[in-house]
Amino acid sequence: MRHPDHSIVGRGRRVWWLAPPAPEVVRAALGRWPPLLQDLLYHRGITSPQAAEEFLAHAWSAGDPFQLKGMAEALERLGRAIEKGEPIAVYGDYDVDGVTATAMLVQVLQALGAQVHPYIPHRETEGYGLNGEALRGLAEAGIRVVITVDCGARAVAEATLARSLGLDLIVTDHHLPGEVLPEAILINPRQPGCLYPFKDLAGVGVAYKLVQALKSLYPHAPFEPEDFLDLVALGTVADLVPLLGENRMLVARGLERLRRPARAGLQALYRVASLEPSRVDPWAISFVLAPRLNAAGRLEHALAAYRLLTTEDPAAAAMLAEELECQNRERQALTQKAEEAARVMAVPDDRIPWLIFAASEDFRPGVVGLAAGRLAETFYRPAVVISLMGEEGRGSARSIPEFHITQALDACADLLVRHGGHAAAAGFVVRRENLERLRERLQELAAQALQAQELQPATVVEAMLPLREVTWRLHEWIARLEPYGYGNPAPRFLSRGVVVRSVRAVGNDGRHLRMVFTVPEGGPVWDAIAFRQGERAAEVEPGMRLDVVFEVRAEQWNGEPRLTLVVEDFAPSSGSLQAALPWHGLEGIG
Repeated sequence: MRHPDHSIVGRGRRVWWLAPPAPEVVRAALGRWPPLLQDLLYHRGITSPQAAEEFLAHAWSAGDPFQLKGMAEALERLGRAIEKGEPIAVYGDYDVDGVTATAMLVQVLQALGAQVHPYIPHRETEGYGLNGEALRGLAEAGIRVVITVDCGARAVAEATLARSLGLDLIVTDHHLPGEVLPEAILINPRQPGCLYPFKDLAGVGVAYKLVQALKSLYPHAPFEPEDFLDLVALGTVADLVPLLGENRMLVARGLERLRRPARAGLQALYRVASLEPSRVDPWAISFVLAPRLNAAGRLEHALAAYRLLTTEDPAAAAMLAEELECQNRERQALTQKAEEAARVMAVPDDRIPWLIFAASEDFRPGVVGLAAGRLAETFYRPAVVISLMGEEGRGSARSIPEFHITQALDACADLLVRHGGHAAAAGFVVRRENLERLRERLQELAAQALQAQELQPATVVEAMLPLREVTWRLHEWIARLEPYGYGNPAPRFLSRGVVVRSVRAVGNDGRHLRMVFTVPEGGPVWDAIAFRQGERAAEVEPGMRLDVVFEVRAEQWNGEPRLTLVVEDFAPSSGSLQAALPWHGLEGIG
């Protein structure tokens, strides 16, 4: 949905909305910075000199871990377990956030001399979160303390079961708890009564606060919390929590360590992914590293990713990295196959329904969310993809801003075994006998919500930027906004009347579009890449003038630094609005 202050400035495959410039009162407050940077800061909610200085300098102080409700109780119980040699299990989720948190906490507890064991459930046989059978197995194996990472906030029944089994349960999580809290020691900044000021930590971020508290309790322990910031950065970026506040500080410091990897597993993963350590950034985490680490949990078992992150043996790391690389290729193929099959089921005659719904026994549970996401992006409709197994189906849903998918599932709760999520994504379990009624009700709800709306995907442009202003000086200024990610996106600019010098499809099956741009008066050229837009090559030819929406990225080509425009969208040039709109540009950048 468009913010009321946004104005439409063009459209290609998406509508282009221009974010409003900073008002004069904000410009006066941020006068020490150039006008363009004032706009970018304003768009991120920063309106005071002090907030701007802290944001640009990454100058936040870490929150006190002892402000987290439940921390003192957790330390007391863990301290007794360490002193008495009681076995501890770290129970983590199977995604990157959960795996990195598991690896970190196991290594810290090992350094403290604890008897500690990792436990990560199998996605297909155990599902998400605490599992009753797993808890019984841990109790039978002699475990006395179970500490969760990235799960457990709503595990009310499982917490009761753990207590009956003689297990002491410590829950560390960042998901929103329900109205009833589990009977356990709970460390979660979102729980009622927690005074910790920053509420948007990832699961690995919450676990990191426990690590900081443990170091405070055991100051002579042979580890430093900062040693684990590489894992914190991986999990935080991969879990799509906002890269603002403390998250931004943790990721910025973690990226420094990721660019000088000490872990044998990360070194091996970089090699199989052909990733230069110096080029690791949130984009590389999201699209290069995280998919490979997630592949194990999607297809087999996430313990392979855990072992990769914890092994000190380079040979074992190399084997595990190759295993993840193969699984990631298989995951890509399975996702594409599921997406294509779901498209045929849900859109058989090219008439796009209000909600895309597909279910099959051929869909793997680990890829249905990815397939749903691609369908939602392609058709700009909410999409539901379900893996059928026996009498139940495990579904994933992805949505668009105009349709809150979890509220829709709430309205179908009588048809579901369980469900949860947020506005844009959700998961659920449904009995096979309720499948058709679920499809009908969801499509009815989608029709009611969407039929009166103009459904077209949108891209927010932060400034109109003449192409000649895309220089290294510009990049140096906007790079101070890094690290980019969810909640702090890379700035997107619109340049009009860009001249195409050359164009060609590149990559596997010509999936991407590489172009070279210049300005009408000639002179410098700019390299550009449009990812997953290779099929648009026929729309462009040398000599054309385009309006282009893009991000600016610094890259290395044959050892030489080069600015690249990452093209989000483009259209034949309108040539009409650049002069008519106010230009708040680079005056003052020196």
